[in-house]
Amino acid sequence: MTEKKIITVFGATGSQGGALVRAILADPDGEFAVRAVTRRPDSDKARELAGLGAEVVQADMDDETTLGPVLEGAYGAYLVTNFWEHMSAEREKAQAAALARATGHAGVQHAIWSTLEDTRDCIPLDDDRMPTLQGSYKVPHFDGKAEADHYFTDAGAPTTYLRSTFYWENLLSAFAPQRGEDGALQLSFPLGDKRLSGIAVEDIGKTALAVFKRGTDLIGATVSIAGEHLTFADMAAALTEAVGEPVQYLPLSPDAFRALGFPGADEAGNMFQYYAECEERFIAARDLRAVRELNPELQDFATWLAAHGDALRAAWS
Repeated sequence: MTEKKIITVFGATGSQGGALVRAILADPDGEFAVRAVTRRPDSDKARELAGLGAEVVQADMDDETTLGPVLEGAYGAYLVTNFWEHMSAEREKAQAAALARATGHAGVQHAIWSTLEDTRDCIPLDDDRMPTLQGSYKVPHFDGKAEADHYFTDAGAPTTYLRSTFYWENLLSAFAPQRGEDGALQLSFPLGDKRLSGIAVEDIGKTALAVFKRGTDLIGATVSIAGEHLTFADMAAALTEAVGEPVQYLPLSPDAFRALGFPGADEAGNMFQYYAECEERFIAARDLRAVRELNPELQDFATWLAAHGDALRAAWS
């Protein structure tokens, strides 16, 4: 029996990493084994992954000495950082640099770096349509990742650059509809009538697995993914049907959204403004037919809603 090739998955108890771990373990071809990296292997999420068949190991992206051992003997690595944990582009870049050095040194044959566009290519720093954040960024969690892309090339890590987008799962948590004074559910975002590229987290994992299965074909390539491009008005209409009560879309101005004052409101406000003002180029990079060629099970929003209606109703009750 051929020994399975190991994929080391960072952020294994998070959204993207967890989705890839599950995709690998559910893959009927069984080509890969998974080494799930977490800072807390005794957590409930880590124990769940171990129960599914993952090898759970401990490492910390802020401690570079822990990274090499979890990459030893691995064929591939999935590299993802979590800006929202600390909301610092500089810290995220430092983590990416450490991952790149460790991956290059370990001799991994194929790495996937989860990255995003540099929003300053569309809205330069001197453009006052949106405020500059953290000194030199428009949307720090985009721009910091984009700046880090070259670390992997510089380190000699054979890397595919996977650009994701807005998770539909955000509608269950950070960007869930809020009830207005009349009790009605409202989606309030600064996107106007522009389309938002969204994706099911599960499909990020499945598409990443497909990239690994392609072998060396996509090393050096940028693969930009989404499940569907929809306006918030269309999303509100679909949500209304899925949950059985009206969901309204109330567009805000970017300034009004940034002024909401919750942690990260300025970052999120800039992000949505970028999605709106750079809609055509962002969507054009995400050819749904090409994504579906990699992941034939790619879900559109209606399919995702059909599987999550109960969870949505519970989250919003």
